[in-house]
Amino acid sequence: MDRYRIEDEESFSDFQYALDDYAPRAANLLAALRQSPHDAGMLAELMRLFHTIKGDAGLCRLAFVEPMVHAAEDLLSRVRSGSLPFDAALEQLLLLAMDRLELVVSELESGREVSLADFNRLIAEMSQLNDTPPALVEAQAWLVIKRLTGFLPQQPAQVTVSRSPQVDADLLYFRTLALQFEQRSLLFQGRTERNLLLAAACNEASTQPIDPLQLEAAVCMHDVGMMFLPEELWLKHGKLSDTDRLQLAAHPDWGADMLARMRGWEEAARIVREHHERIDGTGYPAGKRAGMICEGAKLLAIIDTFEAVILKHGQRRQVRSLLRAVAEVNACESQFDPAWIGCFNLVVRDMIARGFVLPHVR
Repeated sequence: MDRYRIEDEESFSDFQYALDDYAPRAANLLAALRQSPHDAGMLAELMRLFHTIKGDAGLCRLAFVEPMVHAAEDLLSRVRSGSLPFDAALEQLLLLAMDRLELVVSELESGREVSLADFNRLIAEMSQLNDTPPALVEAQAWLVIKRLTGFLPQQPAQVTVSRSPQVDADLLYFRTLALQFEQRSLLFQGRTERNLLLAAACNEASTQPIDPLQLEAAVCMHDVGMMFLPEELWLKHGKLSDTDRLQLAAHPDWGADMLARMRGWEEAARIVREHHERIDGTGYPAGKRAGMICEGAKLLAIIDTFEAVILKHGQRRQVRSLLRAVAEVNACESQFDPAWIGCFNLVVRDMIARGFVLPHVR
């Protein structure tokens, strides 16, 4: 099965509702088992949870789910038998599997036919891992994760930028506004610094970099328009209504309009206005396709989605893993520009290799 469309809306909604509970439970059990890998009770609970997910998927006629869960159960069975240690690589691989399942379910919610190519590739890799000798599983699992998250072996270059006093004053103002937004929720802690670090590093890694000052301004201002909306809307847990989505879709224009009223920040305004556009034309506010979207917006879209994943994990009180967030970003094939995804992966690979930790993210 290479593509899938919802066959039964009611059954799909039942599974989606249950998965909203199962996914964080699985993540928390995996993290706890990593700390206590010999806890038989915890392992049994995790296996029961995966079995429940498989059973629910069968009842809801979501046949594409069962092979993934079956592959995960096979790996956990080897752990239970004592033939395979439960280590960090196995934890991250199973977290990746759950994240990819959530992504597919989220995409299906749109009503469109969804490609399962990436999801099926994960299943194939996990199934092959089940036939791997125990001594080689850890190394092979890390290789699988790297293949699926698209890491590229390059190093970013350095870019030096000079600033005028007026530009410095403007950027301080933009950063102040960003920090005001950050204070609206404990879950936003570190987001401004995190976004600026990632955006700057990705830009430096590009062969055709964006004006760094314009990018810095856009990163600070891209969500400031949210402050014109009721807090209960943009801090809302769970599914958004059509009315909610329509209101949220206005925030890029508000932030862009603020920038456009200040001399010299026209490019930053355009980046902010277009950062929710998608290369397949299904984004907002204008539904622009790849060739119509500016490069800065293509990069900011990736940074913003990464941040949304971090926020999602925080809302569920899950461990906020850099690797997991990167994996989710890479799974959105139709949403992002491949060249900028390459730069993003390049930067994260370098961060992991150097042991660098983003602010408030493991």
